Amino acid sequence: MNPTDEAPVEFRALGPVQVLRGGSPVDLGPPQRKVLLARLLMAEGRSVTTSELITCLWRDEPPPGAVSSVRAHISRLRSVLDPTRKGPSSILVAEASGYALKVRREARDTAVFEDAVDRARTAVGQGLLTQAHHSLVEALGLWRGEAFQDVADQDFAVRARSRLDALLQEARELLASVLLRQGDITRAISAAEVLATSTPLREASWALLMRALYAGGRQTEALHHYERFRSTLAEQGLEPSPWLKRLQTGILRHDAAVMNDVLPLRTAPASSGPQGQRRGKHLFPLVGRGEEMSQLSAVLSRATAGHTGSAVVVGEPGIGKSRLVQELAARAVSAGFTVLHAQFGRASSHGGRSVPSPATQILHVLRRRGQQRGTPETGRVAAGRSSQAVADRPVLCLVDDADEAPAEYQGQLAQLVDALPDGPTAVICTVRDAHGAAANRLLTALAKREASWLTLEPLTPSEIVDMVTGYDQHVTPLDAAALHHRSGGVPFVVGELLKLPADRRTGPGARVPAAVRSSVLNRLAELPSPVGDLLAHAAVDGEWLDMGLLADLLATPLRELLPLVDTAVTARLLSWEADPDGRPTSGYRFTELSREVVLSTLAPSRRQLLHAAFVEHLYVSDDSDRERFARHLRAAGALAAETRTTLSPGAGRS
Repeated sequence: MNPTDEAPVEFRALGPVQVLRGGSPVDLGPPQRKVLLARLLMAEGRSVTTSELITCLWRDEPPPGAVSSVRAHISRLRSVLDPTRKGPSSILVAEASGYALKVRREARDTAVFEDAVDRARTAVGQGLLTQAHHSLVEALGLWRGEAFQDVADQDFAVRARSRLDALLQEARELLASVLLRQGDITRAISAAEVLATSTPLREASWALLMRALYAGGRQTEALHHYERFRSTLAEQGLEPSPWLKRLQTGILRHDAAVMNDVLPLRTAPASSGPQGQRRGKHLFPLVGRGEEMSQLSAVLSRATAGHTGSAVVVGEPGIGKSRLVQELAARAVSAGFTVLHAQFGRASSHGGRSVPSPATQILHVLRRRGQQRGTPETGRVAAGRSSQAVADRPVLCLVDDADEAPAEYQGQLAQLVDALPDGPTAVICTVRDAHGAAANRLLTALAKREASWLTLEPLTPSEIVDMVTGYDQHVTPLDAAALHHRSGGVPFVVGELLKLPADRRTGPGARVPAAVRSSVLNRLAELPSPVGDLLAHAAVDGEWLDMGLLADLLATPLRELLPLVDTAVTARLLSWEADPDGRPTSGYRFTELSREVVLSTLAPSRRQLLHAAFVEHLYVSDDSDRERFARHLRAAGALAAETRTTLSPGAGRS
């Protein structure tokens, strides 16, 4: 056996796709295998379906034996990646839906790059410039060419390459900023010149070059580059943003304040890297939100270039809206933004007309920028930041749970958003219900500005595995599937379940986390009495709702029962399954934890009465199943004696 066969493998994608073992390249074989490996690497441990792999290799014209060919290529890749294995491979594994590449994060150069940039962001926010410099040099040194260079023409590579290229640009700009702050003016100018040349329409790069030249005593050249950039924009029918124009004016006047936002002076939020042990208050990494983060980063890029951008993030409580925008805020701070973050929602105590201080600051900033074209005042709000700070850098305004904000605040914000001129401003709102009436005016104003709309979906089982890796190494794919079913894929609920002992998360000994129970009880308390009665009856019967039987039990016509069910769905206590597994038809069902909380609110005597009611109705039903009848009969307890205990279901009808 070759000793290097037991050496750990490393995967490189920041250039030509390579696999190294013991520091030496491994022969992967035909180009098709490199395509498959690249697609599996991009999935970051998640399963990729066989049909998707076939599309990667042959697009819309697969040969007759495509499935067998994919299996053969996978088998050969296993032999290359895991030559000493005995039994199934632990690296390239087969899953129910396809294949997944399970490798250590530090074995992928793309992940090492992302983590190094993340460390640099955090160090910059803490003023640790030497540490930031080292991390950025490490990160940039990993690049050997274009990302996923061998598969650049593949459709599946476009998104990953775009994301990595954007992060590369950010890392280069951050390094130039660090060099400038450290006083290494010559190298800062050189780095900024490369940036401005490679991205001729990116305003942030030209601003860095202008500042670096000015810091080096080369005011005339700094102003020359401004004119050069302005001419380039004019050819495209554009003009510099007010933000860059103010920078030019500051250089003309020898105003030292132009150097104040070379780097953000405030402390950056907790690391947004993937390692849980470095995440500050967050136990788990942000997973399953790559596409959403890319879209929000595009809004920041637009603001950096001097143009107004906006987005709306929609999702139920606990789905991760706040976490997503917190991660975005960390990136914005590192990119030199002033970040104003107003949080509303049920947890905030902004009763009456008072609102949190950052919210008033957002109104103040938007009003000042609107006044550049004569936007009228809508009220007096105290400024929370100096006018100079706002003028010197782009601004990110985050309004969390905007549909929970006071109506007066929403009205003012909508008016200012509607009148906001084009400039370096990003406005991002999160809402729980995009179709509700609460924030209709504000959302309409954002829609007019062609805001990006992002709806956060629940996590998949494979994403739950990614979420908990590093927190609990003993969570298997089967455990993740059980967690997914119990949590509905809601990240907050997954996190609360994982705080419980392993034998209390799922299975016979499962418990409801206290925070989740409190949330469900609050939603139950807000429901009308008829809805609560419906849920009590349905909960004792099981996970799925038997609408016909419930209508009979409650003596309510089905057309009147459905609105009650819809109310429970809106409260996220029930859900509609359009294509449920193991059931012939669609239907309404409880979320698992919701049903358990509803049952816990019922006194034993109430439960017995409800079970006895089911016994009576199932007894005279022609299509009742015996197991269900027997279960209700046993649960009815002493009340079963008053029922026909010796008769089988369906016997009551002739």
